[in-house]
Amino acid sequence: MIQLYTWKTPNGRKPAIMLEEVRLPYQVHAIDLTAEEQFTPNFLAISPNNKVPVIIDEETGREPQALFESGAILMYLAEKSGMLLPPPGPARWAVYEWLYWSIGGPGPMLGQLNFFAVRSSKKAPLAIDRFRKEGERLLRVLETRLTAQPFIGGADYSIADIASYPWIEEARVAMSEPLGEAFASSPALQDWLARVSARAAVKKGMHVLEQ
Repeated sequence: MIQLYTWKTPNGRKPAIMLEEVRLPYQVHAIDLTAEEQFTPNFLAISPNNKVPVIIDEETGREPQALFESGAILMYLAEKSGMLLPPPGPARWAVYEWLYWSIGGPGPMLGQLNFFAVRSSKKAPLAIDRFRKEGERLLRVLETRLTAQPFIGGADYSIADIASYPWIEEARVAMSEPLGEAFASSPALQDWLARVSARAAVKKGMHVLEQ
């Protein structure tokens, strides 16, 4: 059994989607960020950075394996299941490229835009403008990629899509004011969002703490 410690955030939904996709049994534990449960000593013991998500794989044939950081978790589950990751070679490296692009780009940049433009009661125009422009640039990068390939990592759905989808969907819904025009001018991105959101595993994983 895999123990999943998570919350209702884009990063927190990634491993839930992955676990549903590869059909590995798991048990969910809510770490309520609004109550600062991520700072408790017990959670710190498995997540040194005080962040969700975290998994503990109890079925390794050795000591249980704890992992934090959503990208590392996706890679681990792909290797464990033999799914959603191409065989070694150029196709796998392409998936890794776009996985790391997602972790280093849309995740932190859209997160900052969401804070400054949506969540914060005190608006900082310079910060909003900076992260809006970067958010628009990242969406253009994704539109170009998805015009050339059906999925972010290439020809097939992979962990690169799972890494990006929760953040792009969050941006579409919660950041429609700063990014609405960028989404409207991205037909390939819209098509990708529709195809990914229609997957049963994605639907379940996006509502992991509501089941």
